[in-house]
Amino acid sequence: MLDRLKKMFGADETDPSEPGRHTVDELHLAAAVLLIETARMDDTIGDEERGVIVDLVRDRFELSTEEVSSVIELADEVAHNAVELSRFTRRIRDDFDHDERIEMVEMLWRVVYADGVVHDHESNLLRRVAGLLYVSDRESGEARKRVIA
Repeated sequence: MLDRLKKMFGADETDPSEPGRHTVDELHLAAAVLLIETARMDDTIGDEERGVIVDLVRDRFELSTEEVSSVIELADEVAHNAVELSRFTRRIRDDFDHDERIEMVEMLWRVVYADGVVHDHESNLLRRVAGLLYVSDRESGEARKRVIA
């Protein structure tokens, strides 16, 4: 699985013969990259944040422990080398319906709150990502409230 994911993300563009088409693996990786990048906003990924990311990826995508480990490992590498997030948000926006995009924002808020501290950079990233996913500020705020509760 890791080799297949690396091959897919070795190039910046997807296969032009199928615009808008993305495999489930690409969605897993795109979501995991956003989760990792959110955790990195405060300059460290703590054990709490990493544990939340693993749980979210496993539960949301119903992956095995080995698959989750592969996706997280590659997402960490891809996030470290990524210059921008739009290619990941585009994959999610194109393939997730509106409710799933709101769920993605809620997942990101779970990572933000995993260490008990909300940093300005994390909040700023969430506002930007929510906008890129076409999730309104109100919907993102409601997702945040659900996480706090």
